[in-house]
This record gives sequence, C-alpha cells and structure tokens, in this order.
Amino acid sequence: MIRYALSCESGHSFESWFPSSESYDEQAQAGLVTCPFCNSPKVAKQIMAPSLGRTPNLPAPVEAPRLPVAAEAPVSLVSEPERQLRAMIRALHEHVARTADHVGENFATEARKMHYGEVEQRAIYGEASLTEARSLVEEGIAVQPLPSLPDDRN
Repeated sequence: MIRYALSCESGHSFESWFPSSESYDEQAQAGLVTCPFCNSPKVAKQIMAPSLGRTPNLPAPVEAPRLPVAAEAPVSLVSEPERQLRAMIRALHEHVARTADHVGENFATEARKMHYGEVEQRAIYGEASLTEARSLVEEGIAVQPLPSLPDDRN
C-alpha cells in the first residue's frame, strides 16, 4: 500500500491510500480520484517524505560515543552589564520603598490630591493603568514609572 499526499486545483489538501503507484495512475486517469471537499477530479500528488518502517532483522542503531566535557567555567545567561543594570534597578526599588509611601491602586487619586493642594506633598508610589498615567501627564502632574525587573514578571 502507498499513501499519497494530494491536493486539488482549489488547493484542498488530503491523503489517500492506493495498492500501488500504477493503481493511483490508472484511477487518476479514469477520473476516479476526486477531492473529498469539492469533488474535483483535477488532483495532483504533493511532495512528501517517505515513511520507512523498521525491519526487525536490522541491528539496533548504535549510540554515538559521548565526548568528554571540558572542565570550563559555566556560561552565564546574563551578561555583566545586564547584571549591573538589574542591580541598579533593584537598588532604585529599595530606595523608593524606604523613602516613599506605598498607596497601591490609589496612586492616581493621591497624585491628583497632592497636585491640586488637597493633601500635603509627599513621595508616593503605587500602581496606575496606562490610561491613568497618561491622564496624569496630560494634567501636568509629574509622574515617573519604575522599571520592573525581569525577575518580578516571572
């Protein structure tokens, strides 16, 4: 038996089994091989990789010899400049946490209150959506996003 990958003139792809290559040729010439989607008799073979079965009489594949691993230093996934940048961002986060009040999701509200003189000015940090942050900037309120660390997102 032979399995062929076929397609019709409309681009529909499908597979079909035939007793032999000659059988496919005879059936195709007689218009008996048709697309199961659109019933078109204009069908052509597609390129496909052969499917080879393992013969039981063949010896088992030989495993490739393992090469000795050199005793080198492990390769770092993070470069030194990136490690330094991460350390600076972490230090910035720690400084903000020590010197400012965390207001959580009330950041935009608290920032507006301070800007318009409703509450005393102080250093704050918290969360704001992109829409809220844009609105604060459009109102002339000075805000600065804190860069996040890759570790914080994992």
